[in-house]
Amino acid sequence: MQKRYRLRKNSDFLYIYRKGKSIGHPFLVLIYKRSGHSSLRIGFSITKKFGKAVKRNRIKRQLREIVSAELENIKHGYDLVFSVRKNAADASFNELKNAVINLLRRARLYKEGEPAD
Repeated sequence: MQKRYRLRKNSDFLYIYRKGKSIGHPFLVLIYKRSGHSSLRIGFSITKKFGKAVKRNRIKRQLREIVSAELENIKHGYDLVFSVRKNAADASFNELKNAVINLLRRARLYKEGEPAD
């Protein structure tokens, strides 16, 4: 995922947590907020309770790959934060991909022509 799509500042994360809407899934929680920007920014949040750094970084890499593949289909003008739940530790790549797609659809963040599975 390119740097311009990344959400980095702690203050931005906190603002989205406070003001955004959330949708849950057994593996992930999506928190989203309409932004003042015309671009899309995405962040990933994983607590240390999830596991050691290797485990946390692995799931972040998987999520970045999934989201970057879906990037062209997601509406711009939003800030998104994917928060990982403990159940995701045992999830396969395809299960995570289905969870991301499910959350984006439920939040109505896909452009008009929704992608086929």
